[in-house]
Amino acid sequence: MSQHLDLIVIGAGMAGVAAAHKCAAQGWQVAIVDALPYGGTCALRGCDPKKILRRGAEVIDSARLMRGKGIDDAGLSINWPDLMAHKHGFTDPVPTSMADGLRDSGVTTLHGRARFTGPRRLEIDGVPYDVERFLVATGARPRPLNFAGHEHLIDSTRFLNLEELPSRILFVGGGFISFEFAHIAARAGSSPVIVDRGERPLKNFDPDLVELLVDRGRQVGVQLRRTTTIVDVTPADGGYQVTLEHAGAQETIETDVVVHGAGRVAELADLDLDAAGVGWGQRGIQVAAHLQSTSNPAVWAAGDSADTDGMPLTPVAVAEAKVAASNMIKGTTTAPDYSGIPTAVFTIPELARVGMLESEAREHGIDLAVRYSDTSGWYSNYRIGENTAAAKILIDQSNDQIVGAHLLGPKYGELINTLGLAIKLGLTTRQLKSATAAYPTVGSDLASML
Repeated sequence: MSQHLDLIVIGAGMAGVAAAHKCAAQGWQVAIVDALPYGGTCALRGCDPKKILRRGAEVIDSARLMRGKGIDDAGLSINWPDLMAHKHGFTDPVPTSMADGLRDSGVTTLHGRARFTGPRRLEIDGVPYDVERFLVATGARPRPLNFAGHEHLIDSTRFLNLEELPSRILFVGGGFISFEFAHIAARAGSSPVIVDRGERPLKNFDPDLVELLVDRGRQVGVQLRRTTTIVDVTPADGGYQVTLEHAGAQETIETDVVVHGAGRVAELADLDLDAAGVGWGQRGIQVAAHLQSTSNPAVWAAGDSADTDGMPLTPVAVAEAKVAASNMIKGTTTAPDYSGIPTAVFTIPELARVGMLESEAREHGIDLAVRYSDTSGWYSNYRIGENTAAAKILIDQSNDQIVGAHLLGPKYGELINTLGLAIKLGLTTRQLKSATAAYPTVGSDLASML
């Protein structure tokens, strides 16, 4: 006999958990299911553990920047196993804590592989369920690669669980994962190489600031190979030989490990969505603006599982899940608000963005003022010895409002939040500059950037 539920949430990451709590609070019969431990990519295999490892790299980098300025960093190094143990101190309790919290809210917690067997029917490891509504929030997986030997690559999850850090690491792709991990690895004593098939890495960020970041990475040993493709990966002598092709010429380099950092696609292939009449693709389930499937009204999606205009970020996924849950509960068609949402690459220093790129603003015909500042010599960066930092603020001169902001520098991942709020609320630069900030802080630099 099948079990009947008001809602099954497929995927116990931050988005799915948020929606499950919200709907259970309305008295609905809600269940959540995941084949993996509860917590999802961000808490267990992505954002949070990555930034714990980055802290070790920050300490090393900060000490080196102060060399000759009062700090003797001789002998300072990262103990990788100890840093990993520190990471596990955060990640290991998450699944149990999250499951306990869901049960306390009245959510039934299930484990296993879910697949659709009809428009409103689901099986979890063979157990059938009749369900009024579904929310799919299964996240993403590494994009399939087609070069010979691609099966030898490890993904970001395995990198974040390496018991020892290899001395040579090759990262495939010029995106978030490759840059963030390479910056950690370089400070931990490894020699990282990033192989990017395009001319411009980190394409969604300001190209001028990206070039500054590439130069900063080169200073600490992060090597970037542009317009280069991988021909094959072959096991050899306990590591791998990687054949690269650039400008028609091939070369072979040796490395200890090859890491997949070449993008991700929606994790939907195993759900048998076709059996439910749900349209989907690599970008996610085809949904209306209010996150309901365009082909099966019983199915909703959020985060990487939904084909929307939202960026592939955990805060965006959580916001979408909450909007989807609210629409289910109220019978409304509210669309998520994507304005003023910042994003950051947590290299050292971090690169952050909110709003439009300069090229996008010009394409929109905005009466644009570009306020660029080399902030490397400003007090907040001189104090810590940082030699690479900059800000580019894009302002619509017709209304004095910010349409885009791009920052590269220490703690600028925090500062970008203020600029995101300004975009979301339509604040003018005059209003922002009228606020008096605590001094000396990085936040107090904002008025000068404007």
